[in-house]
Amino acid sequence: MTPDAFRAAGHRMVDEIADYMHALETMPVRPDAPPGTVLGALPDEPPETPESWDDIHRDLRDLIIPNLTHWQHPGFFAYFSCNASGPSILGEIASAGLNINGMLWSTSPAATELETRVLDWCRRAFELPEAFEGNGVIQGTASEATLIALLAARARDETPDRPIHLVTSTQAHSSVMKAAMIAGLARTPEDTSRVHFIEPNPNGSMNLDDLRVRAAALLDGAPNPPPIMVSATAGTTGTGGIDDAAEIRAVLDDLHRAHNGAPWPGWLHLDAAWAGAAAVCEEHRAALAGASVADSVCINPHKWLLTNFDCDLFWVRDRDALVRALSITPEYLRNPASDAGAVIDYRDWQIPLGRRFRALKLWFVIRHYGLEGLRAHIRRHTAWADWIEGRIAEHPALERVCPRSLSLVCFKAARGGDDATRALLDAINASGEVFLSHTAAPADGAFAIRFVPGATTTEFRHVVRAWEIIERATNALDA
Repeated sequence: MTPDAFRAAGHRMVDEIADYMHALETMPVRPDAPPGTVLGALPDEPPETPESWDDIHRDLRDLIIPNLTHWQHPGFFAYFSCNASGPSILGEIASAGLNINGMLWSTSPAATELETRVLDWCRRAFELPEAFEGNGVIQGTASEATLIALLAARARDETPDRPIHLVTSTQAHSSVMKAAMIAGLARTPEDTSRVHFIEPNPNGSMNLDDLRVRAAALLDGAPNPPPIMVSATAGTTGTGGIDDAAEIRAVLDDLHRAHNGAPWPGWLHLDAAWAGAAAVCEEHRAALAGASVADSVCINPHKWLLTNFDCDLFWVRDRDALVRALSITPEYLRNPASDAGAVIDYRDWQIPLGRRFRALKLWFVIRHYGLEGLRAHIRRHTAWADWIEGRIAEHPALERVCPRSLSLVCFKAARGGDDATRALLDAINASGEVFLSHTAAPADGAFAIRFVPGATTTEFRHVVRAWEIIERATNALDA
């Protein structure tokens, strides 16, 4: 493709993406098509000769886009959104065009140094402890961050052959168990010989009494107790529960002192992928209170800070343990700057060797919106969720499952049990205008509906319309 042809095609693509974002409101949130629809429309064999860009654009428009679930749709209230914005999309385009590999400082100095600076900006914006200054890196997702924290925790143990144990809540993200499987702590999701799940409180946070019992069983009577990593959560996927990380460490410190005469030496990871983003607002800093005692923290700007997927911010206190767990240097990667220890080589802070220039899109976002713009984004969504929660509380046929957590509201049908709530969710989503998801209530496992605004395109009128759909479906089923 010549530069002129690329310029023309690029302008057309940017226009089409802009048109797509403008037209989202007129589309159903999810496709109404059976499995295999796209597969059946694609040719079995690749083209032997070049195809025209008109044909490529046509298929994108007529085949691909209509069969997507539109995560940027203003009626998308399911899961935690992966919200994009114009500046982040432009940053992604710039990153793709520059197409560097930032594995070493020497392979693209600006990529490494920009990432270091942007992570320090974010540390200050979230008011994370100063111990994380200069110790941040961008991962792809929080799932990767959890695995890396586990590997660093294992590397820090002074007795390398001892098997590490992982403690987490039943409400923690499934990626915690997946990390245990990848790291060799478990063979299957059912293997809990070295993965210990703590029961939750009604709001979804980790129950400290159950933690005390389970941790005591690991430490009691052991002259050389196993190393333990705890993965705590700030904003569980199900209900937005926020674990009390300070109390978690206090419980383990007390138990370890009682049996071994010293504080707990284990690794405390805080998965704040969703709720941590809200800490850009002073009034929501409690979501990251646990960072003061955490060994590592991760936050996903791609969930709630106007940055397109994927972008996970990961900080550690002990970078030496992290690098020790992940560093390997073949001869072809040796260079004077790295050998002198004068630079950061982020390939030692992640699973793969190669890495994309993710910092660029986050840099674009922060500079375009400023911190005040990011705060306004968070505050809009929490205010709208508060409004929805009020409507639910006033409706006699609905009830909350637990108090609202930031912008997440969980509710169910007041009568008819799980079947009624499932039918209600199906009726709401059948409208095509909105998409809500479900969870299990921490207190009793009841089927519950999740409502969480997060899309960049959502306005208050879309929240009002969502309530009209919820209310209409509720009244019809309750009649």
